[in-house]
Amino acid sequence: MIFDDMDGFAAALPPMQALIGLDLGDKTIGVAVSDNFLSVATPLETVRRKKFGVDAARLSELIAERRIGGLVLGLPRNMDGSEGPRCQSTRAFARNFERFEDLPITFWDERLSTVAAERALLEADTSRKRRAEVIDHVAAGYILQGALDRLRVIRGSHVG
Repeated sequence: MIFDDMDGFAAALPPMQALIGLDLGDKTIGVAVSDNFLSVATPLETVRRKKFGVDAARLSELIAERRIGGLVLGLPRNMDGSEGPRCQSTRAFARNFERFEDLPITFWDERLSTVAAERALLEADTSRKRRAEVIDHVAAGYILQGALDRLRVIRGSHVG
């Protein structure tokens, strides 16, 4: 089920299951996962894109291995907040992936996530070659962490 709002997504999540966050690019998919308490996002890997079926199969493997309860897709909005062709392709990916996995799916505004990831890697004095290898899954970590932080606020407001 695809949710455009975080409240609906939060309500649909199973208890004590991790989330997976994706940074969809043309050539790669950055992947990050959370802990079961939905507090910390950890960059996991970068999947080299092939065909949708192959990509979806790899993501399904990760979902099964890690008992994932929901999916957060980075939504590449334009800087003015509007949605362009890249957003449409991300939404299409979600609709297609929904046929593979019965998971709650939501979107997180990913503006500047790659910029933040690049800055963090530069501050860590990461070589250019290594940055190129890890930038996508580090960006996925920023996307997922933003969603986790928002979920914490939502869950806090529903207590008591």
